[in-house]
Amino acid sequence: MNIKLLISLIENSKVPRWEKKSQTLKELVRRDIESVLGPRKNRFYLHRALFEMHQLIQDEQLIGLISLNYDDVLDEAYRDVQSKGDLNYCLSLDKIARSSPEVPLLKLHGSFNWRKGVGMRGRKRRVEIIPLGSNKNYLHAPYNFIWTRALEVLVECDEMRVIGCSLSQNDTHLVDLLFKAHLEKAPMKKKSFHIDIIDFEKAGKAIRENYGFFPGITAMKSDPPNPFRTWLTGRASRLLDSDIRKTRYLKKLQITGVTKG
Repeated sequence: MNIKLLISLIENSKVPRWEKKSQTLKELVRRDIESVLGPRKNRFYLHRALFEMHQLIQDEQLIGLISLNYDDVLDEAYRDVQSKGDLNYCLSLDKIARSSPEVPLLKLHGSFNWRKGVGMRGRKRRVEIIPLGSNKNYLHAPYNFIWTRALEVLVECDEMRVIGCSLSQNDTHLVDLLFKAHLEKAPMKKKSFHIDIIDFEKAGKAIRENYGFFPGITAMKSDPPNPFRTWLTGRASRLLDSDIRKTRYLKKLQITGVTKG
């Protein structure tokens, strides 16, 4: 069942006690995601391996991370490998936030770990997530800052890699953001960014068919058990060769026995 669609239907229909029913479903989704992740997070290493690879390669510069997830898997990997200080969530557009040396981690729908409070304009405050459902409002702080920064990052981007996002009907705001970034690039005479879909062949084919108006979309032509791991293995192997043996997380890709490519 598409839980996002169900929540949207309840909210739009205004059935009796719709608000309580909608909130209950959202809370159950949060509990479900956090319980499923639970201790499994200790075994995750692919996100850390990605950051490790970008620390070593010379021909690319990581300029931003955009996530639609509520969990903190990416956050923890970023903190462990990439970050030298506080994570740069871009919760404001002040000079301090914009001058941070940390690569922006832009969680477009918010994060469960923001419920306990995050630093904003010199004080710690709780930030509610953008709730599940198709009707979303990004115009209030801090989301207006986050989405504006995401647009700026995309305008400067040459290569965008989409990992595990289907760009479905629930992601229309993200598609709109990508479209705006392409439009912003044109007057500045900047080359459109290439979109690399790191997902199963069927998912990549669907994205190419649905969003063919975006130039330069490429997708995987196979269905490995884990597309992210397969792509990362091939990419790191071609770029780093023997240096992989000296790494902490990338070398695990070789242990898995995944075929390069």
